[in-house]
Amino acid sequence: MIVVAPLKLEDRPAWEELARGYKAFYRTSTSDEEYDTTWRQLHDEGSGFYSLGAYLDSTLVGITHYLLHPLFWYGDACYLQDLFVAETARGRGAARALIERVAEQARTHGATRLYWMTQDHNARARLLYDKVASFNGFIRYDYPL
Repeated sequence: MIVVAPLKLEDRPAWEELARGYKAFYRTSTSDEEYDTTWRQLHDEGSGFYSLGAYLDSTLVGITHYLLHPLFWYGDACYLQDLFVAETARGRGAARALIERVAEQARTHGATRLYWMTQDHNARARLLYDKVASFNGFIRYDYPL
């Protein structure tokens, strides 16, 4: 059975292993310092960043990071920024459970929408996403700064 709960300080090694897996999947270079900073922000109540873990038999097998932000037209939104489940635990409901808990937290904070992005080639994740949410047709562009 999957249990979803806030990440605990003692989860740091397992969290980092999952975070590194996430970053490797998206081919995103991240320094050790950036992992340290992110971990600190996730545990700083004033940072505006939140995290949850999916536990299977008390072992951390999935993570998600999210934030709340205002929208011009529709109140506040919740952006699910990162979601990753260990390969060995996929297909057991961890990703769905994490999404559902983020949705619950978003509702609790008064958000009017929950959204996330993934790459078009992430077929396995998109099978789930197409079941729990709707694709709105938007394409993301990144302008280098």
